[in-house]
This record gives sequence, structure tokens and C-alpha cells, in this order.
Amino acid sequence: MFVHLRLSLLFLLLTAALPLVAQSPLYFPPNSGTTWAATTPQSLGWCQPQLDTLLNYLASKRTKSFIVLKDGRMVVEQYYGTYTRDSLWYWASAGKSLTATLVGIAQQEGLLSLSDSTSKYLGRGWSAAPASKERLITVRHQLSMTTGLDDTPPLPCDNETTSAGCLRYLADAGTRWAYHTGPYRLLQDVIARASGLTINQYTNQRLASRIGMSGLWYNDVYYSRARDMARFGLLILNRGTWEQTAILSDAAYFQAMTTPSQTHNRSYGYLWWLNGQPSHMLPTTQLVFNGPMVPTAPTDMIAALGKNDQKIYVVPSLGLVVVRQGQSAGASKLAVSSFDAELWRRLMAAIQCRPLGSRNNTAIGGIGVFPQPAAEQLRVTLPANLGSCTLSLVTALGQLVHSQRSSNSEAELDLKPLPSGVYFLQVTDSQGQLLATRRIVH
Repeated sequence: MFVHLRLSLLFLLLTAALPLVAQSPLYFPPNSGTTWAATTPQSLGWCQPQLDTLLNYLASKRTKSFIVLKDGRMVVEQYYGTYTRDSLWYWASAGKSLTATLVGIAQQEGLLSLSDSTSKYLGRGWSAAPASKERLITVRHQLSMTTGLDDTPPLPCDNETTSAGCLRYLADAGTRWAYHTGPYRLLQDVIARASGLTINQYTNQRLASRIGMSGLWYNDVYYSRARDMARFGLLILNRGTWEQTAILSDAAYFQAMTTPSQTHNRSYGYLWWLNGQPSHMLPTTQLVFNGPMVPTAPTDMIAALGKNDQKIYVVPSLGLVVVRQGQSAGASKLAVSSFDAELWRRLMAAIQCRPLGSRNNTAIGGIGVFPQPAAEQLRVTLPANLGSCTLSLVTALGQLVHSQRSSNSEAELDLKPLPSGVYFLQVTDSQGQLLATRRIVH
């Protein structure tokens, strides 16, 4: 009796100590028809003026569609110009994240294993790497962008080419990260040969038809409507389960897919971009940058990102899925773009109901740059106690184009002599230690 009483009291104390988290149950739209429950921004406490500013900004940035789901319910569904709810558009590299999910499903079915050599499915000679090096490349390396194949092959090859002669050995698999679309695209062939189905058949049977999503792979690129992207984002928000139906039931794989997949680029999982990491890398460069990929977005955000700013953002802590389709809206690096940070700065202002501010001055470690984009002059703010430092501008390929020393709390860089494009500002202290790296759009 006394022991039972003590256990009961202990249980009450422990449960009382647990944080109370108010969570709305997720809504899932029917798999057929156009019904999709909605909720208003006002009911969520969002501010309409800031939201209107965001929607106008998106219109100015060649957006075709913009969707925001909160706990699965439609909060914003906006289409621009002649684009409608039934219009189709390409996912570009956002489709990589769909492929990663399909690989997970194929593994849980026993059709393949991430540790398998890619040659098991594609045969020997699928690349130009020596046979002993080609055998080292696994499905996991394709998922994590660590095949070691040269991501900048000579012409007429390019980053997206899948022909064997263009997939040249550069380093052993697993020893470097590089955003290389060619080896990724061959994952679709791996799935097809492991399953005995075409990639469209496998996608439709194992995933799309089960969540009411319709789309089509064409030349290795997925096409669909905006709502289909939102359905896929909602599936990922619920960790691979659609309502009560487990689509990707392998919890270990889902966890590995949405956390750092290797040590080179902490902001990359299995073909998903990860926010909130201490550093990140970008396509076309081997530089490692301090700070999160999108400093204005929630730290737990994961993202499917495609060329010309095709976006599926998933934020578990806020129950959000955000979709954007359209033409290029910022200085793009194939996937990550200057548009990401600006979109989230404006969206968070609407969600948190705070003033948007008159300038974009995103600081990392007390170091800020503005305006962004910068036309002629770039102002850099520095911590007052920093002392002497060096400000260096480098291209995406790591070429130094400008360097100057500063011992003040502010400095200005003259960008007029430089061609338009994306640069990286590196701030080093008097000992040569890298303090911060910032993307600069000129």
C-alpha cells in the first residue's frame, strides 16, 4: 500500500513536470476531389498587412503559386497571372527530396539497401571511374551527394549529365560533398531496376496514389500542380504517414534522411536541405560557410529546393508546409537562393505580427551586411570590440576578387567594378581566423 502510494506520487510529480505543448491534430485532405479545409490568418493571430506585403513581394518576383498550410489546413493559396490550381510546373531539384523518400520506401520493401554498390543495379561501367573506385560508390553516397565523381566535368558534359563518360572519378566515395545532379538522377534507374517498374509506376503505386498526389516524371524531372507539392510536404510533416496510412514507415531511415548525412556539409541530409546547422555548403563551391543556410527561417526547417526557386519548406515546430512555384526570384545556386532568406523574413513577420523593418541586415555573430541585393556599395557592420580584420570577396569558385582591411565598426566595399552575380564575403581576424561568411548578391 505504502509502496503503491509512493509510486503514484512519483508519477504525478513526473507528469506535472512535463511541458504542456498545445498541438492541433493534423488535417489531411481527401485523396480525390478539390476539398481542402482552410483556416484564416486572423484566427492564427497572423497579421494581414505583413501577409499582404509578402504576397505583393512574391508577385514582383515572378511567382506562379504560393501555398501555406498550418497543421494541414490551407491558410494561403495564391496564384499569379494565368497560372491556376490545375496548372502544371516542374519541381526541378525539389524532386530530389521526392526521390529520397522513394528510396526509403524501396529499402523498407527489401528491394535495395543503402549500403549496396550502385553497380549492383546499374552494372559495371556506369561511370568513367576505375572499376575499383566505382565499386566503392553506394546508394547512400548518391543520396548524400558524396559519390566523389567530378561535379564540374569538361564540356560537352555538365553537372546534370548521366552518361558514363561524363561521370569522372575525382575522389574516393565519401571523402567530399559536392552538389552533383548526374549521379543523383541515376537513383531513379536504381529504383526502377530494383523494383521492375518504371519510375513513374513506382512513384504512383507506392506514394502518389496513396496521398492523392498526381504528377509525372519526364526526363528525370517531376511535374505537378502546387497542391501536389503541398500534399508531399504534408506527408513529410507527419514523418511519412498519411493520416493513418504509413507510406514511409522506416523511422530510422526518415531520421537519417532529415538529419546531417555526412560531416562535410552539415546542412544536407538524404537529398533534403537542413536549416539550423552550424555550417553549410552550397552548390558549385567547396567553401564551408558559418551559420545556418536560411538564418531568417526556423531552425528545424527542412527543405526541398529546386532551380529557379521551386520550394517545399517543412517546419515541424510550427506545423507549416510552404510551397512556391515560379521563375527565378533571386540569385540562385541551383537550389539554395537569396530568395529563401527574404521570403522567410517576410513570412515570419506576418506570423509573429511584427514590423517588417526597412532594411535587410542579417547578422551572423554580430557581423551584418546590407543592402541585399547590393548594386554599387556594400556596407558591413562589425562588432565594436573586433579590432583589425580583413574583408575578402570571393566568387562561388573561390577566386579572390577584392580584399581590404578594417579597424572600424563599419566598412564599405565598392562593388561597381565587379560583374553581377553571387559572391561570398569572408571576415577574418588579425590572426587569419575565419569569423563569418556571408552570401552577397550583386
